[in-house]
Amino acid sequence: MMNECTPILDTGLRGASVASTKISDVNGKLGKLLYRGYLVADLAKKTSYEEIVYLLLYERLPKADELNDLKAKLRGKRKLPESIFNFLRQIPLDTEPMDILQAAVPILARLDNNLENRNLESSKESALNIIAGISVLIAAWDRIRNGKEPVMPHATLDHGANFLYMLKGEIPNEEMAHFFDTALVLHAEHSLNASTFTARQVASTRAHIYAAISAAIGSLSGELHGGANVRVMEMLKKIGSVDKIDEYIENTLNEGGLIMGLGHAVYQVDDPRALILAPMSKRLGEIVGNALWYELSVEVEKRAKKVFKARKNLDIFVNVDFYSASLFYAMGIPVDLFTPIFAVSRVSGWAAHVIEEQFALAAPRPALYRPGAAYVGDYCGPNECSFVDIDKR
Repeated sequence: MMNECTPILDTGLRGASVASTKISDVNGKLGKLLYRGYLVADLAKKTSYEEIVYLLLYERLPKADELNDLKAKLRGKRKLPESIFNFLRQIPLDTEPMDILQAAVPILARLDNNLENRNLESSKESALNIIAGISVLIAAWDRIRNGKEPVMPHATLDHGANFLYMLKGEIPNEEMAHFFDTALVLHAEHSLNASTFTARQVASTRAHIYAAISAAIGSLSGELHGGANVRVMEMLKKIGSVDKIDEYIENTLNEGGLIMGLGHAVYQVDDPRALILAPMSKRLGEIVGNALWYELSVEVEKRAKKVFKARKNLDIFVNVDFYSASLFYAMGIPVDLFTPIFAVSRVSGWAAHVIEEQFALAAPRPALYRPGAAYVGDYCGPNECSFVDIDKR
C-alpha cells in the first residue's frame, strides 16, 4: 500500500535557507542591501561597476593598480572571434535576445583554455570571460537583427560606457555613461533570488561556470524575475498620460492584476536601489528632453500606494524595476534589451555564487542540491497501478 502524503504548500522556498554565503545580504525590514559588507547605497555613489566585479569575485575592494589591471583584462576579453558573430548572423532575426544570450554563453566556454583544469583562480578568469563576453553578445545581436554590423569594443572605455558604445555606435555622454554604470552596480547582486539559486543549483552538480550562468539566464528570462521592468515600461506606455493613471489603477486592481514595479518578495520598505534610480531617471529625462516617463512613474507610485492603503489597509513599496524602466528607456535602449542588461550586470553576482558554491566555503564541495517533493498522485486509489498491455487499454 502506498504511503499517504499531505500536499505541501508551494511557497517557492521562501523563508528556507539553503546555503551559507559571504557575498551579499538583503535586510528586507530595514531596506538595506550589502555587497560583502558594504551598503549598496555607498557603493553606488563611490564605485564603478568594475570595482564591484572585483569586490564580488575577490572578496575585497581593489587598489588602484588592481582595478586598472581588471579593466585591462576585461577590455582584452571583449575581443571575440569572428566565428561568434557569424553564429549570430545565422539565427532568425526575431529570436528573443534572452534566448540568444542563453544559447551563446555555452559557446564562450569553447574559447576557454582553462575549462578542463578548473580551480578557484581559473574559475575567476572564466567569470571575467563571461562578464566581458555577454555585453558584446547583446550589443552585437541588437545591431545584427537591425541589419547593422556589430561595433567592435572601444579601446579605452570602461565596461558600461563601452556597452552603450557597441550598442549605438557612438560614445555616450559622460552623464549617461555614469548613470548606466551606476545601474549596473545596483543590479550586480541580490542574494539567492531565482536566477542566483538556479546558478548555485547547477554549480552543485559540478557543471562548469558557463553552464551554471546559462541556466541562470534562462531563469532570469521569466517575466516574474528579470522581465519585470519590461512590464513596467509596457504599463507606462499603456497609461500614456497622467490623467489616465487613476482609471488604469482601478481597472487593473478590480481585475485582480498587478501594478508592476510595486511589491517585492523581501523588502518591507521601498527598495534602496529604487531610491537611487529615481533621481537618475528624472535627470536623464531632462537631458533628453522627455520627462514624461519619469513623471508618469512618480504619479503611478504615489497613487497606487494610496489606493492600496485605502483598499487593503496595507502599504506597498516600490522595487528596483520601477525606475530602471524609465531610466533605460530614456537612454534609448530597446525595451526587450532591459532584461539582457540585467544579465550584463547580474552576471558578476552569479559568477561569485558559482565560485562560492564550488570552492569557497566548505570542503568537500559541492553538496549536490537534492530537495524532496511530496508525491500526491492517486491514479489508482491507495494502491499501485497494475500495468495493462497496450492492446488491452
